[in-house]
Amino acid sequence: MAKFYPLFSSSKANASYIGNQNSGILIDAGASCKKILESLACNHLTPKSIQGIFITHTHSDHIKGLKTLLNKLHVPVYASETTLEILIQQGKIPAHIKTIAIHSEIISCGNCEIKAFPTMHDAEGSCGYQIHTSDDKYCAVCTDLGIVTPEVRQALCGCDMILLEANYEPDMLWQGAYPIEIKRRIASEYGHLSNQDSAEFANDLIRSGTTRLLLGHLSPNNNTPDLAVSAVINFLQEFQLNIDYLLGVAPVETQGGAVIF
Repeated sequence: MAKFYPLFSSSKANASYIGNQNSGILIDAGASCKKILESLACNHLTPKSIQGIFITHTHSDHIKGLKTLLNKLHVPVYASETTLEILIQQGKIPAHIKTIAIHSEIISCGNCEIKAFPTMHDAEGSCGYQIHTSDDKYCAVCTDLGIVTPEVRQALCGCDMILLEANYEPDMLWQGAYPIEIKRRIASEYGHLSNQDSAEFANDLIRSGTTRLLLGHLSPNNNTPDLAVSAVINFLQEFQLNIDYLLGVAPVETQGGAVIF
């Protein structure tokens, strides 16, 4: 049975493992190699279980530990062609590591079938991933969105479980200490989803059959777990929490625990 392990999720570090104790995939490597290996051990997983690493985009909170981790694991890296080109130019992928560019095709890795979908975030080649597990379940990793595009909607609707961005609470963002240029960037269509954006999309997802939502990539400065959860619950008045859907917040750093879907 495949499980979803949220290892790291915030504006500082992101990584998720999907699979079982024998085989699976890692999506993003935004913490140090040491911390990623510790997070796997915390969940009774070994590095050998990782059959491939899928990168969503090139921002540091998604690739910080990539190079060191690849030197230890020697597994392929999957990403959009543009993302791979940037990572290679930056020296983030050792020369001996196999790279596989994802276009519109389905990729098989770690007993999963993975399909990428483009996102509007301000990193060239940015994407999210839909994962079809060996026990015929669908999940998705969908953060750093900017806006919910038709491509995102098509990829996520019908998934059983989704890690969905809820990056900021608008009042906290606009009243906070960030420079105005950064505030505008975060709130733009090339930035992140607000709690309200996430709540509105969550409504559509539950209507499409999603039963497990994990809110992720929360900003430590512009959001709190309570605000994110409240925004979603308040928008989903016609559905009952823990009956129609399960809702949680991905931890900043795992203390052990997975989502079964």
